[in-house]
Amino acid sequence: MFSDTENGDLAIEAGDIRVGISPRRGGAITGLVIDEAELLAQGDGYGCFPMAPWCGRIDNGQLSVGSVTHHFPLNAGPHAIHGTVRDGEWDVVDASATHVTLRQALAPPWPFAGRVTQRFRLTEDFLDLSMEVTAESDPFPAQVGWHPWFTRHLRRDTEPVRIDFAPDWQELRGPDYLPSGARIAPRPGPWDDCFGMVDGVHVVLTWPSLLRLELGSPEQWVVVYDMEDDAVCVEPQSGPPNGVNTMPQLVTPESPLVADCRWTWTRL
Repeated sequence: MFSDTENGDLAIEAGDIRVGISPRRGGAITGLVIDEAELLAQGDGYGCFPMAPWCGRIDNGQLSVGSVTHHFPLNAGPHAIHGTVRDGEWDVVDASATHVTLRQALAPPWPFAGRVTQRFRLTEDFLDLSMEVTAESDPFPAQVGWHPWFTRHLRRDTEPVRIDFAPDWQELRGPDYLPSGARIAPRPGPWDDCFGMVDGVHVVLTWPSLLRLELGSPEQWVVVYDMEDDAVCVEPQSGPPNGVNTMPQLVTPESPLVADCRWTWTRL
């Protein structure tokens, strides 16, 4: 059943799967409930929020395009982090029992005219996510990605979640928490690190004896963060942190940036 609550939040359902989506809270997924268990950490800044038009940190909050340097508010120490769209409301383009489309116009402090579109599609077995950045006129570099906070313990007195993946490389993180430009063999956690996966992102989260969740995406970059006591993050994205400066992907009116991700679950 599709629902639109008094505060404007949405819910889509398939069988006993329920997904909450909040246009007013940055277009975030506010909940994913399977068998009455909430998979996403709850509270302000948690759930799963979209990252656009950049992912992760931008070095010193500065984006250089041609001869012009643009400056963004520093909200992660000396850096700007996770884009701008999570901070504004989204328009509901369409919604049904199992599908939602949201859109937001890019606005200052982002200096280029454009829009971001999110699509959510739910079945009893998986949740499809997609995001698209389109330029209105002048081309600009962009990135997109998702930042889910998964709960470490699915239920009380159960084993913590296990993260399994086989990246092709790890970006060597500098003391400023940005990729240094060197690629190294993957190291064991704990992590606040970016990894490369040539054949696309594939990460498995397992809550032993309860549930397995597979995150898959054609994108080749994923940030894994597991330094919190109660939650872990697995963030598929279209480029590494600071990638809008170091390896920009140009968006034009004719060539939008599109990324997809699928969450697939199996009960154990």
